[in-house]
Amino acid sequence: MGIYKKYWFALIGVCIVMFSLLGYFGAEVYRSAPPVPAQVSTAGGKALFTQEDILDGQTAWQSVGGMQLGSIWGHGAYQAPDWTADWLHRELTAWLDLAARERHGRAYADLDAGLQGALRAELRAEYRANGVGADGALVVSERRAMAMAHTAAYYDQLFSDAPALAKSRESFAMKENTLPSAERRERLTQFFFWTAWAAATERPGTQVTYTNNWPHEPLIGNVPSKENVVWSIASVVILLAGIGLLVWAWAFLRDHDEPLPAAPARDPLTAFALTPSQRALGKYLFLVVALFVFQVFIGGFTAHYTVERSFYGIDLSQWFPYSLTRTWHIQAALFWIATGFLAVGLFLAPVINGGKDPRFQKLGVDVLFWALVFVCVGSFVGNYLAIAQKMPPEWNFWLGHQGYEYVDLGRIWQILKWVGILLWLVLMLRGVLPALFARDGQDKNLLALLTASVGAIGLFYGAGLFYGERTSLSVMEYWRWWVVHLWVEGFFEVFATTALAFVFSSMGLVSRRMATTASLASASLFLLGGIPGTFHHLYFSGTTTPVMAVGASFSALEVVPLIVLGHEAFENWRLKTRAPWMDDLKWPLLCFVAVAFWNMLGAGVFGFMINPPISLYYIQGLNTTPVHAHAALFGVYGFLALGFTLMVLRYLRPRAVFSEPLMKAGFWGLNLGLVLMIFTSLLPIGFIQFMASVGEGLWYARSEAFMQQPLLQTLRWVRTFGDLVFIGGAVALALQVVLGLLDRGGAPARAGQRLSEARVDARARGPLRRPAGPQPGGSSPGAAGAQSNGPATRSLSSCTHTSLTYSA
Repeated sequence: MGIYKKYWFALIGVCIVMFSLLGYFGAEVYRSAPPVPAQVSTAGGKALFTQEDILDGQTAWQSVGGMQLGSIWGHGAYQAPDWTADWLHRELTAWLDLAARERHGRAYADLDAGLQGALRAELRAEYRANGVGADGALVVSERRAMAMAHTAAYYDQLFSDAPALAKSRESFAMKENTLPSAERRERLTQFFFWTAWAAATERPGTQVTYTNNWPHEPLIGNVPSKENVVWSIASVVILLAGIGLLVWAWAFLRDHDEPLPAAPARDPLTAFALTPSQRALGKYLFLVVALFVFQVFIGGFTAHYTVERSFYGIDLSQWFPYSLTRTWHIQAALFWIATGFLAVGLFLAPVINGGKDPRFQKLGVDVLFWALVFVCVGSFVGNYLAIAQKMPPEWNFWLGHQGYEYVDLGRIWQILKWVGILLWLVLMLRGVLPALFARDGQDKNLLALLTASVGAIGLFYGAGLFYGERTSLSVMEYWRWWVVHLWVEGFFEVFATTALAFVFSSMGLVSRRMATTASLASASLFLLGGIPGTFHHLYFSGTTTPVMAVGASFSALEVVPLIVLGHEAFENWRLKTRAPWMDDLKWPLLCFVAVAFWNMLGAGVFGFMINPPISLYYIQGLNTTPVHAHAALFGVYGFLALGFTLMVLRYLRPRAVFSEPLMKAGFWGLNLGLVLMIFTSLLPIGFIQFMASVGEGLWYARSEAFMQQPLLQTLRWVRTFGDLVFIGGAVALALQVVLGLLDRGGAPARAGQRLSEARVDARARGPLRRPAGPQPGGSSPGAAGAQSNGPATRSLSSCTHTSLTYSA
């Protein structure tokens, strides 16, 4: 550890304490998950359905796309209703109408305010106290059973091809006969009832429901709890305290006067001949941009479903419904972003290993690539067969569609994906470990942190296998967010930060000491809030108040480091002027600058906009969520993967000429398109929905009547302009990558000439034993005679990308 001992102890301590919190309150999730009644019956003794029926309904819901078709407890897609809120409101209004006709012989709407108030009081008393008995059974009143049957009949028609609800299916972007089996539609309604029951029934010993009074439903007094308000205010105070402490640390603890090392005369990474495994990475880069282009086109197609089910007069919904295209849109994004990360790791492994491949490394790289293609294609086909209801129900979870957003792929494909990630881990360790344990006197702390992040990426994806097809939704959400939040926004963050620090220090642009210190400090900062901050996704997923308190408090700390990202962006961009050969990396550096910007805006501003419990209470499941998701997922991880892709391409094809018009169109088209998408469509729609959710309830903000009003229809059409600009940018950038991969010779540009000459010199010398990077203390081979740029102001992340993301 040496001079970094305090940083290592801080990072290790953070991990131990934060994972202890995550595990302890994770056990609380298991203990406090809403019970699934063994049997539901009426007060008169009539059996309605059983626990197995409810779980069968859960699997039926998964088979139609699950969270890709509407949402449950606020998690999922946004075009169709939130089935929990919608069922609950429909059942409550049916109960009130039945009671009004029974008591007063008139419809509820025709009663005066006093009589309506009396019925609402009776309604609230019945629903909030209607818990499971000691025998595990749930007994409902005869009137409630009739209201349930009335609501179930509506859903049976909605998920079939009944002509009466054809217009609603079009408004919700549902295909005709979404769930053909009448028996499975009945089970689906019983599952929807259970999710609504948990949202309406008070947890024993408390005055809040199992979902902490979510959704907002004034008819039964579902309003924010006092704990919700308290921890919302506390999260803001913690955020301000965290910002204050960071500013003090910035002012007093950083080294103001440490000079930058002298820049090498040429790029040290070109001191090696490309190894066979590195040369094999071209197909990875092609896969990145191929999936990227597919993703943005299918995303535009999916967005069109929000305004009409036909595609400019062509009805494709029966073959490619909204739930399928949205699944492919999200899964394609995860595949191409992950492939970009895997590619940069595989490129660095031989560099770390002294410019040579371990035995059979190229074979492993080739096998991993085709495994990725196999899993991608197989999972997409499985998604199609499941949603088309062409797959046997018992196969759906394993080969078709799990139903859970971001982990939609069937369980077999998920396991194979993890096997592929573990293969990547093995390939990385074969290159890293020899250098890590070599006794050469070099500073290995940065390499040790890189190795740890690689190991975490390989192992923690397995958390997604800890739930099953019939696992409680609360428990499933706990493990799902281990993948979506902790694996992606935690350990991929550490890897990205450390990998870039290693690259920049190996180039001699920053000292190894500066890179190591910044990486360790950054990792501690975002894991401090990021690990227990996972709970901010679980406020209303059947968890208790302590989970809300931990999630609100620590996720506020995730935003704190984002205040320095403007300085980080400047420091990353300033690296371009450190040496003439850095012109070759202009566009990767611009991507890293964009990452810092979108991290601040998408992860920071839009993230905290939906983070406090009082905020999320009203806007969970509205279009404010995709505002954050698009800006953080693509703005941060997308641009980061594209930056890695362009950087690796620059070294694989040193003679390739990057077209300035193409790169400008690609880079600025993606940024401008994302801005237009958010500020002209998603954010205005989300704000209008927010007002409706506060005033009437979530059911109304997601209802057909509200979402199909002319203003919101117009705003969804307006999104087309942003989508077209974004698609144009994606095509331009992808075209540049493809042209670069195809360009294996030709007349090099000025920057390409320098890279090419370095490659020729390297081939003449043969592979080196050690990478030509900075040595301990910051000196770099080839730097003799080069002039230092003088003292530099150093931040916690001045030498590296610290994409500290606040979750979506």
